[in-house]
Amino acid sequence: MRLAFMGTPEFAVPSLAELIASGHEIVAVYSQPPRPKGRGQKLTPSPVHAFAEAMGLPVFTPESMKSQDAIDTFASLDLDAACVVAYGQILKPAVLEAPRLGCFNLHGSLLPRWRGAAPIQRAIMAGDRQTGVQIMRMSEGLDEGDILLSEILPIQRDDTAASLSERMSTVGATLWTRALAAIERGGVTETPQVGEPTYARKITPAEARIDWTRPAAEIDAHIRGLSPFPGAWFEAPGPDGPVRVKALLSCLSSEGSGAPGELLGGDLLIACGEGAVCLLRVQREGKAQQSPADFLNGFALPVGTILG
Repeated sequence: MRLAFMGTPEFAVPSLAELIASGHEIVAVYSQPPRPKGRGQKLTPSPVHAFAEAMGLPVFTPESMKSQDAIDTFASLDLDAACVVAYGQILKPAVLEAPRLGCFNLHGSLLPRWRGAAPIQRAIMAGDRQTGVQIMRMSEGLDEGDILLSEILPIQRDDTAASLSERMSTVGATLWTRALAAIERGGVTETPQVGEPTYARKITPAEARIDWTRPAAEIDAHIRGLSPFPGAWFEAPGPDGPVRVKALLSCLSSEGSGAPGELLGGDLLIACGEGAVCLLRVQREGKAQQSPADFLNGFALPVGTILG
């Protein structure tokens, strides 16, 4: 089939690789424009952009797919279909209707649960026990299209957003070959979404701060759901004032109790509103990730310290 691929983050790369390997003709790859990154703020292409260029594919990076120029260029590609994975832009009806067979999206949840921008993070943060990947026909509404294929995945007790995202991107990529074959021969069953939708709103910096008054299970899910980005954080008292520390991995503890935020042990065992959590990986501002032992070797925190 003659395809366009539209995607931006690392999550989308396995899907593009699968489509290339399956022999489809990828006539265009769309990705978000290069953004400033790192200390030097050098313009850096997205993971999809970089991979597509390495594979010798033409890459388009319009600032907005709503512009008439972008719409006209897309329509001129004479596509059979477009495959979309975390592209990061809203597509107008003129774009959705341009390919002969339509536009299709790989979404990281079991719709209609977690429509929107951050389904993987929200599923972990909510304590969900399972999630999935689905290929859906795109419509003008937010993740409201009919479902073509689904694969259910369990959420493991120690999953972070990073580990779950990696598994989902790999499994999701394998759905494309079956979906496109069924679409091309007209043998696909498109199932409307059923149930009350929930929305995976974009993660805001303000909500990343850990509220130690919450139950330990909620804090543990909060930490894992925001790891590695943007990273759940707390403040620890330093010699020159509060220091922001990210908590990147945690587990529940059956031992210890105290005031919310109280350091109960030298292994970063911290009391919560109910129960306690152990922090397993942390990161100070401007520093690399560290184990609790390495962190405490360079940042003295006596037992009984209240973390903010």
